[in-house]
Amino acid sequence: MLTEVGTTMGEALPLWRMSLPGRPLTGLTVLVVEDSRFASEAVRLLCLRSGARIRRADCLRSAARHLKTYRPAVVIVDLGLPDGDGADLIRQIATCEPRVPVVLGISGDPDMRDNAMQAGADGFLAKPVESLAVFQQAILSALPQAVPAGPRILPDDMIQPDASGLRDDLAHVAEILSSAQNTAAIDYIARFLAGVARSAHDDDLEQAATALARDHQAGHAVATDLARISGLVQDRLSKVAEV
Repeated sequence: MLTEVGTTMGEALPLWRMSLPGRPLTGLTVLVVEDSRFASEAVRLLCLRSGARIRRADCLRSAARHLKTYRPAVVIVDLGLPDGDGADLIRQIATCEPRVPVVLGISGDPDMRDNAMQAGADGFLAKPVESLAVFQQAILSALPQAVPAGPRILPDDMIQPDASGLRDDLAHVAEILSSAQNTAAIDYIARFLAGVARSAHDDDLEQAATALARDHQAGHAVATDLARISGLVQDRLSKVAEV
């Protein structure tokens, strides 16, 4: 008898569907808990190319609502969320019964891998996630008894999210910058923007976000860092608007 992997409440996935050529995640539902629209769009495209359905939550509170109503086969959790630590959600999901079959951490900071794994994640994705092979393998290797033994041809496709997601992320940062006064807001700007910059392959913006995080953690004045980031964000917004 074939083992089945649950996807949503009352729904199950026959394992033979997992081997459909080019779409090995057919029938699976993926919940991505990610506040970046740009990163979420990348995961959406990867799911689309792999045959999976996708749902998105942009914070811990939204993720909790999703998980109360259905049971996805895969949950991908960003480690830095606007209302808390993604590792806490990973820990909660990993200890619930019945357990979600696959829980992955994701972050623009590769050093966050240990945090995700210690919390109980089955794997980790470092932004930017652009390789279809890397995405599929991260899920398939963690999905219990999902794929028959033996070699599998991995695609070499790379995806590129639409610039509209990047524009939304930059506009989000610009809005927060206009009223950023407290420690929490500054920490969030640095973490969020570093991930967005890495996903967009924007080295200057990533360095500016990293400098903000470093100076803020050291207790240094950050007015100069914030002014630099504000200028860079406005510059990027104007360029994205021209595309």
